[in-house]
Amino acid sequence: MVSRFLVFLQFFIIFLMLLPVGAKTTHLYMGLAILVVGIVIGLLAIKEHKPGNFNIIPDIKEECELVTTGIYAFVRHPMYLSVILSMFGVSIMFFTPYEFVLLGVLVIVLNIKLLYEEHLWKCHSAAYAEYKRKTKRLIPFIY
Repeated sequence: MVSRFLVFLQFFIIFLMLLPVGAKTTHLYMGLAILVVGIVIGLLAIKEHKPGNFNIIPDIKEECELVTTGIYAFVRHPMYLSVILSMFGVSIMFFTPYEFVLLGVLVIVLNIKLLYEEHLWKCHSAAYAEYKRKTKRLIPFIY
């Protein structure tokens, strides 16, 4: 139930952030560049998963495998990083206080979601503790 609520919040906030589409943009090219970087990171993360292993809900699937290769060798949650960068790009394009407040709320929701997911992984896999020691959550070498 917690997982589904967090996913709902994530997508609802993204929806709210995309509402101004068609509105005046102030930093279109810079925002698009950041958005594209976010999308590329997301695609790199999806590429590392075997079919059926990827899950948008933070619950751990019974047969899932811990992915530690590719972009996952640098950050434990590249999909969350992808969402944050993509929505930061959107915020830059529209450059309104509304967008940046929603971005802040989205970052908080995604941090709660990743902490919840890490707790589940800790209980699911003994290898996760070692993986956690070697990698950062969202920003390589920093956080």
